[in-house]
Order: sequence, then structure tokens, then C-alpha cells
Amino acid sequence: MTQTTGPAGDPPYLRIVAALRRRIAEGELAPGERVPSTRQIAAQWGVALATATKALTTLRLEGLVEARPRIGTVVAAAAAPDAAARRRPSSAPSITPDTDTGTDQELSLDRIVRAAIAIADAEGLAALSMRGVAARLGVAAMSTYRYVPSKDDLVLLMADAAFGEESYPAEAPAHWRERIEMGARTLWSLYRKHPWLAQIGSLTRPLLLPGLLVHGEWMLNALDGHGLDPTTLFDIHVLLYSHVQGLAVHLELEANAEAATGQSEDQWMDSRSHILRELVDSGRFPTFAKLVGSFEDGYDLRLDALFELGLRALLDGLTPVVEG
Repeated sequence: MTQTTGPAGDPPYLRIVAALRRRIAEGELAPGERVPSTRQIAAQWGVALATATKALTTLRLEGLVEARPRIGTVVAAAAAPDAAARRRPSSAPSITPDTDTGTDQELSLDRIVRAAIAIADAEGLAALSMRGVAARLGVAAMSTYRYVPSKDDLVLLMADAAFGEESYPAEAPAHWRERIEMGARTLWSLYRKHPWLAQIGSLTRPLLLPGLLVHGEWMLNALDGHGLDPTTLFDIHVLLYSHVQGLAVHLELEANAEAATGQSEDQWMDSRSHILRELVDSGRFPTFAKLVGSFEDGYDLRLDALFELGLRALLDGLTPVVEG
């Protein structure tokens, strides 16, 4: 466990801030380089996620770091090594509200939800906490509970807001397949923007949210009127939705794995090349070995391409059922 520097009486988050500020000032962390995530800080310094979030929020308010969706928190472009030292205040800093979020008196449910979405987009759903949201907004730790009773309730509000970011044209495409393609690609784009969305609902216990049902209504309406019985119509809708969500689950899983291991997908595969070679050379899996050997630079798993391939295959197979 890392021991932070700074006066012994400083709160833990300020000691973390001091350590990261020093690394930025000395050029150890360069502009654009990722700083430790909230989960990494919590593990490294032995603090709660809320404390880690508060430390990153302090650095963000000083202009030293910035959050980038699906990348994490990075050193801000303006944070040159000497700039960090110039920004350091003479006394311990206190968290102050963002200009976009206002004070406790100006706190609103919408601000809380937007702040929570920003955290989940940048750090993943596991990094989200009520205290962390309060720290990001620069308000008292318990303030958010006046608007949302629990994290579970907050996640549902986040999901409803995120799904509601996209809608559909009043004039729908005439052909059912074009409408399905539009609906599936719209959902995929939302999962791409907010990968954590795919983690919070299952097919057996669906999210009953107006924001999500807008997309379900679009897909169901595209299939309605073709003589399908209700069960078949719903089965097709669930199958199409599961294709989108099933692939989208891996967006967040990969982001979490990269944050936990510090390795990109390619780096992780490279570190296991010897295991792959043993499997190929074993002679037990000839087809697999032949395919692996045919890739000059290895197999590139592209989720966007798989989404389109799967959607096309599903619709090709469903056409006789819908139009038959």
C-alpha cells in the first residue's frame, strides 16, 4: 500500500492529491497520460472509492486533470510540469462546486444524474457512489440523498436519461427491415456512448424505463402488422435486443479489465502468446491452429463489425418469418 506524502493531519484525499500533483509537476505524468483511476487509487492507497473520487475532483478543479469518456482521467494539456507547482495553493484546498453545477441550494436531480453519468462514462459503474457524485458536484456528502434515496435508484435514473438521449423521426422508413436497422443502430450507439448501460439489465428481468421503452416501441411497431402472433413478435424483438446488448456487455468488461490490469487488449493478448502457442502446437485443435496461422498480424476482434454482421444475419434469417 502506498504511503502518501504531506502533513500528517491532512485528510487522506489531500495526501493523495499531493502525491499525484507532485508526479505531474515533476513530469512523471505527462499531458494526455492517464492518471490512476478511482479504483486504482482506492486499492493503492487503501481508501474508499469516494475518497479517491474526491482526490481526482480536486485535481480536476485545479485544472491539472480532465476526464475523457472511456479513457479515464488524464493529465490536462495545460498541466506542464511547472504549471502544477504554480497552481498549488498555499493552504489545503477545499472542494468547491463546478460552475456548471452550482451550490447546495442550486442542486437538482438533473445535475445529480448528469454528474453520475459522467462518472460512469469515464470510470465505469463500479466507481459510482453517492458520495462520489457529491464530491464531483462539490456539495456536502449527504446532499444527494435529498433527491435520490439510494445508488440503485440513481442508476435507474441514469439509465432512463441515457436511453432518452436518442429518439426517432416522425416519418419512419416504409420497410420493416430499415426500421429495425435504425432501431438497432440507435441502441448500439447509446451503448457505445454509455457502455455501463449494458451491465444493469437482463433479458429475464428487463428495465421498465420510459427511455428504453421508446426504443422497444419503435422495434415492436416495425414488426407489427405482418401477421405474427404476439409470442413470435415478442420473441423476435427480444432476440434482436439481445444481439445489441449481448455485444455491448463486452465494452464495459474490456474497460474494466484494462483499468484493473493496466494492459490494453493487445497487450493482454501479447502477454499470453506463449499459452496460445502451446495450444496451437498441441495438435489437438487443428482447425483452430490453421485459422490462427492464417492471420498475419493476429485476429482483430472488432465489435462494431460483429454488430453489423450479426444484425444482417439475423434480419436475413428473420425475413421469411416476418414476410412469410
